[in-house]
Amino acid sequence: KLSVPEKSIEQVAREVGLYDVQAYYFVGEALEWLMARLDERRHVTGAELSEAVRDLAVERFGMLAQQVLTQWGITSTACFGRIVFALIEAGQMSKTDQDDIGDFNSVYDFDEVFGIYRIPGDGIGKGKEA
Repeated sequence: KLSVPEKSIEQVAREVGLYDVQAYYFVGEALEWLMARLDERRHVTGAELSEAVRDLAVERFGMLAQQVLTQWGITSTACFGRIVFALIEAGQMSKTDQDDIGDFNSVYDFDEVFGIYRIPGDGIGKGKEA
């Protein structure tokens, strides 16, 4: 059932305060990107959406994917879950009774999946102090 969202994405981003508003838009774009690749529109799991965010980030940002996500405040797949569930609460996305925010936990390790795109010695993800 579709309803009018209770809050805008901008309001959600401001209220949650953890992630740049672009992170919320990007997760929504990744969902649409994934839907366009499925044979038919259907509900997707947290793991599927997490993988779609990864794939779209790499497609769009290449070697800078992890850096862009980090700049938006996204450092793990659990962040996707917090974004998605904030959007669900605001009426921007929907879920089934089986969906749980924990479905997004540890889907993959950012350093492992994005590390192959990183230039050796750039210090990203190494806790390097500024």
